[in-house]
Amino acid sequence: MQRLARNGGTAGLLRWLAGRADGWAGIASSDGTLLSASGAAPSGPLTAPADVPDVPQLIAEGVRALTERGALAYSHDTGAHTVLLFPLPGPPGPPGQPGPHDPRDPREPHAEDRGAAPLLAVVTPRPVAAGLATLLADVLMPLSLCREAEAVERKRRRVDLAESRGREAVLHLLMTGQLSIAQQVAGALRPRLPDPVRVCVVECPGDSRDEVARVCAEADGGRSWIVRCPVYARHLILVMPAGGGTTTDEAVAALVDRCVVGVSERVPLADTATGYRQAFHALAVAREVPGRHVRFGAAPEPALVVGTAGRQWAEALLTPLLTHVPRRAQDPGSQELTATAASWLAFSSHATDHLKVHRNTLAARLRLIGELLGLDLHRLADQAALDLALRIRATPAPVCTPDPGPADDHTGGQRDGKAAPGHANGAAHDLDEVLRRPAVQEWALRQLAPVTGAAEETLRTWLRCEGRLGPTAAELGISVPGARKRLTRLEAVLQRSLLRPPSARYDLWLALRARETAAEEATS
Repeated sequence: MQRLARNGGTAGLLRWLAGRADGWAGIASSDGTLLSASGAAPSGPLTAPADVPDVPQLIAEGVRALTERGALAYSHDTGAHTVLLFPLPGPPGPPGQPGPHDPRDPREPHAEDRGAAPLLAVVTPRPVAAGLATLLADVLMPLSLCREAEAVERKRRRVDLAESRGREAVLHLLMTGQLSIAQQVAGALRPRLPDPVRVCVVECPGDSRDEVARVCAEADGGRSWIVRCPVYARHLILVMPAGGGTTTDEAVAALVDRCVVGVSERVPLADTATGYRQAFHALAVAREVPGRHVRFGAAPEPALVVGTAGRQWAEALLTPLLTHVPRRAQDPGSQELTATAASWLAFSSHATDHLKVHRNTLAARLRLIGELLGLDLHRLADQAALDLALRIRATPAPVCTPDPGPADDHTGGQRDGKAAPGHANGAAHDLDEVLRRPAVQEWALRQLAPVTGAAEETLRTWLRCEGRLGPTAAELGISVPGARKRLTRLEAVLQRSLLRPPSARYDLWLALRARETAAEEATS
């Protein structure tokens, strides 16, 4: 009995009791509802085919009789069977009506966690086996202790889930630039959000994410903000203090076999989204190196080099979205639509997991965003423009690189009557003007410097095919696996993720477009 209580818990004890009683054993609530049992309530006979007991009805009748009489135990003979009821010792649970639940889902309160103290119920053939009543009396305490321990474990899982969801919510607020709200929510959890930070993405082997999270916490001494990624089931996201000597990422890569780690540059807490993109790009490179650990190389954000002209362009492009007022209270407002656009640009179809919305809801929001901005969000060019505008908006104005040239004096008109093709919104036409700025041209050259020859042709073809593998392979005259291998090699060369979102394809499209605008200007 003691061994079963330690190893099998309530279910193991009930199965053992059912075998000793040659019948059925279970636990019922104070209103007669079955909470757990040795097996399904029998729909057939326990002994004789001619006598089929209705176990749920027998238990309900017995519970009513026990309550009415105020007895400490109850026994009732039905002819071929005997029903035995014994109240389990221990304090009653909190009041409430029990209901159906999934015992594997810690989000739903278990029926045993609610209502008055339950009862042990046994249905056994007559005559009752000698010593069975004594055995049932002896098993009450171990059974009660097992039940209480399992209730505590369920509550612990619910607390863990609530904390995990809270941390995920804080990360989402950081990724959307809502720093003050994120800090307020994080105040109830530990540790406090550091500033500045390095963002680390850990790709865990198999189903070991919980174990890797424990290793991360121990290696870091509890200083990092650890979040289970809501998009990728094998990823952990660490927001780590950026102070000197921080080696949590290296320690995790060394301690966990087949663990891959990518780490961002030092960024302000308000730029957590930038840090995440950098860490994700570093992760793509880390998969291909022996040490399985890479820190993001120095590469400025395009939002830092667009200057005043770029900020004016982004403001003009985003104004219809930022000033949108929904027609109905239940429709998404400007803040929700902006967060949806940023999530979709970062995670593509995985944005449904990030935002916790249905795919139809996501599609409807994207249609509305496209209509408000006059953009075709199926086109990579318009996606890149919107992504750049949102990143400019999330970048503090003083951080942007000034440009003493004439581009900064430009207020939003077209240059020489030329406009980037494919945009319906007039503000988007001025993207070429932003890309002509000397600082942006220098940024583009740095982005594309590692790519030459056949690699550049592969990159251009992939971007021309809207980042889709099938059309890219067809245009290059190779197989889809062959195209994927080429792009995987490009990831290592560029030190950026291309095949999995967040992808560097927007930056690369902007860099190529900047080079094209420079060439067009030189020939005009």
